[in-house]
Amino acid sequence: MEQVHFVKAADYCKKTDYKSMAGQIVKLHGAVTKIRKMRGFAFVLLRTVDGVEQCLWDEESNFLLETLCEEACIAADALVVAEPRAKGGYEMHLIKVTVLSKPAAELPFQVGNKEINTSFENMFDYRPLSLRNERERAVFRIQSCLCRAFRSFLEQQGFTEIHTPKLVSEGAEGGANIFKLDYFGRQAYLAQSPQFYKQMMVGVFERVYEIGPVFRAEKHDTSRHLNEYTGVDFEMGYIQSFEEIMAMETGMIAYAMEMLKKSVPDELELLKVCIPKVLDIPTVRFQDAKELVAEKYKRKIADKEDFEPEEERLLCELIQEQTGCEFVFVTHYPSAKRPFYAMETPGNPTETQSFDLLFRGLEVTTGGQRIHDYTAQVEKMERRNINKESFESYLMMHKYGMPPHGGLGLGLERFTARLLGRENVRQATLFPRDIHRLTP
Repeated sequence: MEQVHFVKAADYCKKTDYKSMAGQIVKLHGAVTKIRKMRGFAFVLLRTVDGVEQCLWDEESNFLLETLCEEACIAADALVVAEPRAKGGYEMHLIKVTVLSKPAAELPFQVGNKEINTSFENMFDYRPLSLRNERERAVFRIQSCLCRAFRSFLEQQGFTEIHTPKLVSEGAEGGANIFKLDYFGRQAYLAQSPQFYKQMMVGVFERVYEIGPVFRAEKHDTSRHLNEYTGVDFEMGYIQSFEEIMAMETGMIAYAMEMLKKSVPDELELLKVCIPKVLDIPTVRFQDAKELVAEKYKRKIADKEDFEPEEERLLCELIQEQTGCEFVFVTHYPSAKRPFYAMETPGNPTETQSFDLLFRGLEVTTGGQRIHDYTAQVEKMERRNINKESFESYLMMHKYGMPPHGGLGLGLERFTARLLGRENVRQATLFPRDIHRLTP
């Protein structure tokens, strides 16, 4: 049996240094993304795990150029040749090629071009193909690095990764925005968030986090909404203030930005990503933020209990103008717009110890301190006419004692879209699920 070579974990994200191998013959494999025919030679762009390699075919190559086509998967022997004019300072001279497979149909669009020249919908109809484009692929290398960074930071801060159920008996936020399904004759739902379970696990591990799917049955058809997205959630116990949660998120994002610069510099350069500075993120109370925007931009406050999308954009513009920061924490949201588990501000039950994080004009995080006292939680549920029997398993943790705690949920796709300057959150989603799309 042929021995299988396993890449060491420490080297997994490290790209092969072909430049240092000039003069050597190497083995490589990948898919032909573009063929540029010239007089007497041709450039064959090969999409590999490391990126797109520029290969050269000429009359000394031991195969006919006609054996290749775009999206053919090949294995090749190639001579690495120093070439200062080439990207990376080298190119591959193809010696021998084995064609492993060829496409069975004509491509609906060119994958190897700098930009995919097709409609927005066509991009997602042929998503397995459009993701092969170098720029599209870079989006998700960056997103993958973000997840690694979030995990690394939280692990260093003493958090334990958990995996909570996505089939639940009640929604964390209730309302109509929840997918219903039959569970062996019983009513069940797809989880709107891991909220209840991560709170429960604070009583076990004190600090927990999860990166996983979140389902929202919202009938929005906008550039900022998805019906399934990836939530980055964490919850921490024994806190003295919800500001500790905000400080933890600030540290997490700052850590992630530094890791991006070290781990995926080529992708950042390819997409011309402007990495934001994350130092002290400004904080403004909800009511003050509403008034600031109204005064600065001569806008009438229409919704006194929530932010309109345009207000989020204008507030970020104002804060960046005043402080240079592209983030802003908005705190003390009205109780009427926060879930029943949100802790109210002492002495002012109309507002909560909660916050949103806005980034480049869009809300990317919601968080805050939770009610940990059993009596206080039951009283608030009764004020909202919520049937506590339906939440018996959730209230169990309160009944048997919980520390002061709180946490947040960050939308991975929204955050990625804002970071990369993409206007539509679907552009930072592998396989979008919205009110129109259930395939591929």
